[in-house]
Parts: sequence; structure tokens; C-alpha cells
Amino acid sequence: MTRTTARLAAALTTVALVAIAGPASAHVGVSSPDAAKEGFGKAVFRVPNESDTAATTKLVVTLPSDTPFAFVSAGTKPGWKVDVVKKPLAKPTTVGDYDLTEAVSTITWTAEGDGIPVGQFDEFAISGGPFPDADSISFSAQQTYADGEVVDWDQKQAKGAEEPEHPAPTLTLGEPTGDDHGATTKASADTESATDSGTDRIGTWLGGGALVVALAALVVALRQTRRRA
Repeated sequence: MTRTTARLAAALTTVALVAIAGPASAHVGVSSPDAAKEGFGKAVFRVPNESDTAATTKLVVTLPSDTPFAFVSAGTKPGWKVDVVKKPLAKPTTVGDYDLTEAVSTITWTAEGDGIPVGQFDEFAISGGPFPDADSISFSAQQTYADGEVVDWDQKQAKGAEEPEHPAPTLTLGEPTGDDHGATTKASADTESATDSGTDRIGTWLGGGALVVALAALVVALRQTRRRA
């Protein structure tokens, strides 16, 4: 194999690997097994480590101030310290049957150990309510890495536009159940699962296609080299 052919093979392999790895990119998201409009429930933030060299060591979740929660508790995690901060509201607000003058503003998880290693993810949960009478609720999240890099996940998704680079975690709420305890949003969970599976399949197909193209190009290059020889 000549140097030119070897270089071509290496370049094609790199392109194929990038194509395969590209669809796997993820972002901080939020889901729930039971969050419903005007009810109480759980919200789980999934945090992937997107750095190639540094662990994730801190996560700050900011709750929306325009739709405050009357009650919020943060999930504890081994190896992480959690801090809950309340702030006064700009004006007294009624949420469900509760009159509020202050509400939880931020919840911060700080690693006391290694944090989230490269190539892995972790989940952080809160519980509370009542959730607003809306189809969805958006939070903002700030992810800090051990090397000092800070990523803000706070960009709102405009209707009909492409997903922003750092989208804000947005939770779809189920329909009210009438018992104020939330609802099991099985349909939403099934839809999310199907969407994730579909995305994975598309990513696999695209990656596989790129690999086939790269290999075919390599074969052609080898044949041309042999003919010249």
C-alpha cells in the first residue's frame, strides 16, 4: 500500500467514525413518571458528560420564577452535596391553594468525589408541585466540569425552528387526575422511548451508511493503486 493510499484510508476511517459518533451527542434533559398539570410529581434531570477529558462536578438547576412551586424537595445522591436556595418573589403569588411570598429558586448538586466520569451520565431528581396548568414547563441547568468549563442549558426552543445548541430542559406535563398527586404519563413516556429508539436507529443507519461508503471508496483506491503498479 502506497503512502497516498494509506493516508486516504486513514482519512476515510476518520470520516466514518465521526459519522457514527455524531448522532450520539446528547444534552441535559428532564423527564417524569408522574408530573401532571396542577399536581405534584417527580422531575428527573439526565446529565450526560460531553467532555472528552474532564468529569462533571456540579449541576445547578434553576426553577422558573414565573410559575413557582409551593413545595420542592431535592433528591440526595451518594457522593454529592445538595443545596436548596429560596428567594423572595417579586410579588405575592397564589399557586393552587397556597399563597407564596418566596419559593425555591435553585438546587445545586456538587460532587464530593469524582463526579460524572467521561463517557458516562447520571440523574438528579426533584419532587414537588403543584405544577402549572400548562402543557410543559422549562427549567435551566448549568453544568460545570472539573477543568473549569461551564455549559448553560437555557436556550428556549422556538416553534418550527431547529433545536438550539444548548436547549433548556423542558418537561411535558400530563393531564390532571383530580387527586392533586399527579398522573402517570405513560403515553408521554412511551412516546419519548419510541422517539429515542427511532433516533438511535437513524443514527445507526447513518453511521452504517457512512462506513459502507468509506469502505467502498477504500476498495476503489486500492484497485487504482494496483493498476498503476
